[in-house]
Amino acid sequence: SYNQEQSVLPTWENDKQMPHDAFSFVRIKYNTGGRGRGWGGGGRRWHTDAPDADMNLGFRLQQMTSLKVHSGQPEDIGLELTDPKLFSYPFVYIVEPGDIYFSDEEAAILRKYLLNGGFLMVDDFWGDEEYETFYEAIKKTFPEREPQELEMTHPIFHGVFDLKMTKNQLQVPNVEQGTQSEFTGVTWEPYHAGNSRDVHFKGIFDDKGRMMVMICHNTDNGDGWEREGDNIYYFREFSEKKAYPLMINIVFYSMTH
Repeated sequence: SYNQEQSVLPTWENDKQMPHDAFSFVRIKYNTGGRGRGWGGGGRRWHTDAPDADMNLGFRLQQMTSLKVHSGQPEDIGLELTDPKLFSYPFVYIVEPGDIYFSDEEAAILRKYLLNGGFLMVDDFWGDEEYETFYEAIKKTFPEREPQELEMTHPIFHGVFDLKMTKNQLQVPNVEQGTQSEFTGVTWEPYHAGNSRDVHFKGIFDDKGRMMVMICHNTDNGDGWEREGDNIYYFREFSEKKAYPLMINIVFYSMTH
């Protein structure tokens, strides 16, 4: 249901006997390569939408599914790829990778993590220029593998929720653009270089066909989680219909394949 009290973040009881036996949403803290090098200033793009998006998503996962989810603010809002704890989490998230940069060490660790069974979701970057920057970073991790475009017939779109729509109909804009779209019909961010209108979902697979990386380009699912309480139209049209159902499908697909 719609919650207009945006400042009131949900909590619930963790299992006291097995406090760590629960799904934790972990985002990767990365360096940037050009527009905002480092982790300060423009380099805090990895922190976009945190912690509200993380906590709202956790609440919706435990509310709408049987998955046990860690309650409260995530222990690791930003986890560096070089942190040994990375391998304790099966699912990690990278947001706004339009200026991302991996060192050789980070690329090697991410490769090992993914080939050993980990899963990465990438979200909220727009246009051709930002995609090329991300592509350069992920090719450093997997020079021998190409991201593969996912068709809407792929099972990841028809798991917990059967998403019978086109990729562009699944587009989630930022809350300002999305609120205005009730009158303009524009759900993409037109101020990015190149094509930001068409949504792309891509996967990177291991040798056995297991998806290791899910790439969501020209869409902003994180705002759909974070800003669900800002505007009733935005919640109904984007959070409820698109951002949450898609993410729940991605989590369940990744955790069962």
